Amino acid sequence: MPLLQLLRADHAPALLAFERENRAYFAAHVPDRGDAYFEDFASRHQALLDEQGTGGILFHLLVGDGGEILGRFNLVDVADGGAELGYRVAEKAAGRGHATRGVREVCRLAAEEYGLRRLSATAALDNVPSRAVLARVGFGAVGGVTLDGGLRGIAYELDLGALVPSPSPSPVLLGGSFGRERSGTSS
Repeated sequence: MPLLQLLRADHAPALLAFERENRAYFAAHVPDRGDAYFEDFASRHQALLDEQGTGGILFHLLVGDGGEILGRFNLVDVADGGAELGYRVAEKAAGRGHATRGVREVCRLAAEEYGLRRLSATAALDNVPSRAVLARVGFGAVGGVTLDGGLRGIAYELDLGALVPSPSPSPVLLGGSFGRERSGTSS
């Protein structure tokens, strides 16, 4: 069963593999990270861990049974009771409920563990699967936005106090430890 884990230093090799293997898939919906992201990955990973230590970001990875990364679920700009959610799921894991379960679990953690009251997110207009995940979890569309790379998108918000507990435990569990990037629908 996949586990949701807070970003740790030892996740670096699997996370780099996840990003490399899914680069073209992700670039179909969000601006590409660029070659520098991959060339400077080790120092970037450490910088994210350092920033996570300050509490300004909270990065989570969905880790499969074999240690492979299936997705990432990030909370950035954590301040004043709110944060921005970003996420991405591997192509091989798409369409299997991982994004919805991961977003639900991060929302639960945001409310119960991190003391947040609201989350925001964005999704490109053509990223229908991510928009559907946000809607299923309870995010409401609040307006149009221009995303990185000039893409048109939609901004969403979620009042964490309005979350209704799931009738059964989430199959995504939190374990272990994870660093700033906007994923979202684009990290």
